[in-house]
Amino acid sequence: MARRPAAPPRFPKVLPRGPQLWDASTSRWNEDNTDGIFACELIESYLRLTKGVRRGELVQLRAWQADLICDILRLVPGTRQRAYWTYLLLVPRKNSKSLLGAGLAVDGILDEPGAEVYSCAADKDQAKIIFGEVRAAVEMSPELDAKQGGLLKVYRDAIEYPATGSVYRALSSDAFTKEGLNPSRVLFDELHAQPTDELWNVMNQGSDTRAQPLIIAISTFGKKTQTDGEDTVCYQQYQYAKQVMSGEVDDPRYGARIYETNDQVRGFTYLDQRVWEQANPAYGDFLDPEKMAAVSRKLPEPDFKTKRLNIWVTQAKVWLPEGVWDRCEDGGQEIPDGAEVCLGFDGSFNNDSTALVVVRPGEPLEFDPDAPEHADLDEDERDRLAAELNAGLRRPHIDVVQAWERPKDAPPDWAVPILEVEAAIRAACKKWTVREIVCDPARWARTYQVLEEEGLPVVEFPQSPARMVPATQRFYEGVMNATVTHSGDPRLARHLANAFVRNTPKGFMIFKETKGSPRKIDLAVASIIALDRACTPPERPPTPQFFNWAEL
Repeated sequence: MARRPAAPPRFPKVLPRGPQLWDASTSRWNEDNTDGIFACELIESYLRLTKGVRRGELVQLRAWQADLICDILRLVPGTRQRAYWTYLLLVPRKNSKSLLGAGLAVDGILDEPGAEVYSCAADKDQAKIIFGEVRAAVEMSPELDAKQGGLLKVYRDAIEYPATGSVYRALSSDAFTKEGLNPSRVLFDELHAQPTDELWNVMNQGSDTRAQPLIIAISTFGKKTQTDGEDTVCYQQYQYAKQVMSGEVDDPRYGARIYETNDQVRGFTYLDQRVWEQANPAYGDFLDPEKMAAVSRKLPEPDFKTKRLNIWVTQAKVWLPEGVWDRCEDGGQEIPDGAEVCLGFDGSFNNDSTALVVVRPGEPLEFDPDAPEHADLDEDERDRLAAELNAGLRRPHIDVVQAWERPKDAPPDWAVPILEVEAAIRAACKKWTVREIVCDPARWARTYQVLEEEGLPVVEFPQSPARMVPATQRFYEGVMNATVTHSGDPRLARHLANAFVRNTPKGFMIFKETKGSPRKIDLAVASIIALDRACTPPERPPTPQFFNWAEL
């Protein structure tokens, strides 16, 4: 018996898109690795388009839509258990989010006896729109609408499947009760619009007795932060999904598809139609390029970027352009025991995080442009000679030793484990030949005193503009010119991505996006100060001088 092909990867590097129609026989999905085959057949057999010139026609799923549904309903290999309990879909407007939501809602009603399916919206008006979409899809299908002999009864505020006692309702964040909810499937519409995370948390905590619970968030991008400086629930889930995708967080029960536009490439402009396809899987199909171009001329730039290109818009300036840090990765390089290194330390006690990084200095450059023998060379000859002499030299290498971050569910009195931090610093000093332990003297003075008394080489590096501006510039130039390498640690990549640059009287420094933002940058700060000291030649011990007594 031929073995069926394995399911597609959880997080494909290239997301599916385009006008190609769904054909299950040509895909890697089958009934052994997903429940989505049934859902796709249900949608194409019974659901009809509710708007436009093709209103009333049966839905024809594109391959990318069906692939998404199959991924949402993916099965754990060798079982009939669903892989995901939570799924995040971020895709811009006009890519058939409503159709997908309606299909998943109807499939949820038929999923198990006594199913409770809910659509969640930010307010009552949006909840009515969502319910209206599902109701219209049911009422247009003779096979589904009970009035036409179908399976489902449609009421003013609910849709029921009497044969199994299953029901579908729409809720809003300003009109719901926590009592009596036992959801089997929940669809969050436009998660970015949720005013708080209250409804999200309630629906995620109410499915403990369900065999196959599933929370699906379908949204565009929106605001990163709330008025109190905290991350919005949508941006929280975006950040978490990125951690799962990178492998930083191991959560096999969390799935995601994020269609977004890379706006950090050189020469990017949001009006360039060549970049619109990145975030819009339906672009060039039922998302008409000419109509989208017309919208781009009418919408304000922030709205177009957020709703039509899935770009998080902020007033602050992101520090490192997209992709340049990844280009410097050398994951196969390990810093050997006994190597000379600098440690970078940036710490707090409770609100932020505490970071310890290691930087191995690069080999000294072989070319000295100021040497007398090079005085007669022109600039091109100097560059050529420098490239020849410096080829193959080891570049400074950055890695994370350890990081301590406040857990999301931490109690109010949570604090960084100071003794554990001190033990990690001592262990690093035993592993490598530590030239310096570079740290900001603020807040951790006791630890520095203890380590200094033990003979460890603590060096203070105050985070003042006079010190941080040139260090930040050195780090930036090293990354942009690929003259540094790093291990690929996803925590460091996340902290660097969270860093925003602002101009100070002394020059540019990195900061959080907002003072109260929970997004950490401590690993970035520790890397900056450690790299700066690692690239600074150590001071030589003073040479003894001898004097002639007769000359004194």
